[in-house]
Amino acid sequence: MKISELSQETGVSMRSLRYYEEKGLIHPKRLENGYRDYDESMLEQIKTIQLYFNLGLSTVEIKEIVDCDPFVFPYEQLICDEVMELYQNKLLDVERQINTLKEVKSRLQNRIEKVEELRVSTNGSKAHDKTE
Repeated sequence: MKISELSQETGVSMRSLRYYEEKGLIHPKRLENGYRDYDESMLEQIKTIQLYFNLGLSTVEIKEIVDCDPFVFPYEQLICDEVMELYQNKLLDVERQINTLKEVKSRLQNRIEKVEELRVSTNGSKAHDKTE
C-alpha cells in the first residue's frame, strides 16, 4: 500500500510516517521506483507506535521497544530487559495518573454537590427577593 493509503487508514500524517521511518520505528519496503510499500502488518505497527506516543514515550523509548518486542514487531525474537522495565515504569505512571484523576473526580463531585445544595437552600430566598 502507498504512504497516502497508510496515512488515511491510520490517521497518521505522511510526514509522521516518514519521520517514523527516519527514526527506525518502521521499515517499509522500497519498490524499484523508490516508492515506499507498506504491507498490512504495518497498520498494526503504526497503531501501536501511536499508542506508545499517547502514553508519553519518546521516540528513543519506542525505538527500544521496536527493536526488542516480538509481540509488536514479530521479526524480533527477543524481549529486552529494558523494554520490560519500560513497560513496568509506564504502568506505574498510568496507575498514578488514574489515582490522581479519581481524586480530581471525587473533589469535583463534592463541589458540584455543595453548589447544588447552596442553590437549593438559597433558591427560595432568591425567588422571594425577585417578587418584591
